[in-house]
Amino acid sequence: MLCISHATVFTPDQRLDDAALLIAGDRIAALGPTAELVCPSDATVLDATGLIVTPGLIDLQVNGAFGYDFTADPTGIWEVAARLPRYGVTAFLPTIITCPLERIVMAQEVLDQGPPAGFVGAAALGWHLEGPYLNPQKKGAHNPTYLRRPNPAEIADWSPAQGVRLVTLAPELPGALDLVTALVARGVVVAAGHSAATFAEAQAGFEAGIRYGTHLFNAMSALGHREPGLPGALLTDERPVVGLIADGVHTHPAMVRLAQRLLGGRLNLVTDAIAALGMPPGRHRLGDFDVWVDDRSCRLADGTLAGSILSADVALRNLMAMTGCRPEEALAALTTTPADLLGLGHERGRLAVGYRADLVLWSSEWRVEKTVVGGVVVDGDW
Repeated sequence: MLCISHATVFTPDQRLDDAALLIAGDRIAALGPTAELVCPSDATVLDATGLIVTPGLIDLQVNGAFGYDFTADPTGIWEVAARLPRYGVTAFLPTIITCPLERIVMAQEVLDQGPPAGFVGAAALGWHLEGPYLNPQKKGAHNPTYLRRPNPAEIADWSPAQGVRLVTLAPELPGALDLVTALVARGVVVAAGHSAATFAEAQAGFEAGIRYGTHLFNAMSALGHREPGLPGALLTDERPVVGLIADGVHTHPAMVRLAQRLLGGRLNLVTDAIAALGMPPGRHRLGDFDVWVDDRSCRLADGTLAGSILSADVALRNLMAMTGCRPEEALAALTTTPADLLGLGHERGRLAVGYRADLVLWSSEWRVEKTVVGGVVVDGDW
């Protein structure tokens, strides 16, 4: 057993001062005031005086990190998953961008085989397939060679049971809404992204079952005052959760403030991190392309943004700094909101009795000190 005491706890729905948690196995067994929670004599006690405890962060868009690119080699997910807790991440969706369909099959097999024996790290909750059914006009850093028209026969094996949790597509493509209907019926979350959809086309996508927007403002139709396009639909329709890259490069801080105020609990922070995360600046890879990375951004040779080197903890700090929102609001964007979107809100994304013991211990400046994954403390000496 593990007992964490004298912490400021954000559940994140509420703040509890001088609180304690008792963890048994991989679950939270008790949560309450330190003075009232009795730790068993055989429990390991962690004094969290001066520290903040929150649920573990959930990142829905990770293309790779630490030199591993999932599109090029899906087997790298376990190496990345083992290191993501340094950023407070306890669960994530490894993401594959547009590629040959055979690569997706390989990725499904990798996830089905599971992590190596003795693995400790962030949980890979399923693949986020960003493509190949995207609009060539908004391809971003995706290889146009592999972009395809929607074809129901090609997605017959895409489901959470077979490792696919989220699919990003362009709803305006011919046949795209049929794919949305089929995927939603299997429990896959479908996102609109890399899309030139009009406001009306986006609304049609929501009616078909789209419930997510991939990296708001980026690789989508522009937000206009006469034609609001996909971003206008995402901001004003109450149904979709909306992903945002809060790095100050993909989205100006003023637009981050606008999004946070309009979206509220529908806001989801993602990193869109690539293999360069955790690595020195220089030349790296994203799918089939070389990417040039400096200390702020990742770009193709023509200057096109190609993912990010943003980590989830920095995204959290950025959101609070850019918007002035309360910690509870910022935390929801990386905990309860993604957990609920994936249908996992009954066991992840919150600190409550019976929930998974995935949590982060932060300094008062919101720097990760330690991460607990499934009840196991991952030392913060990174």
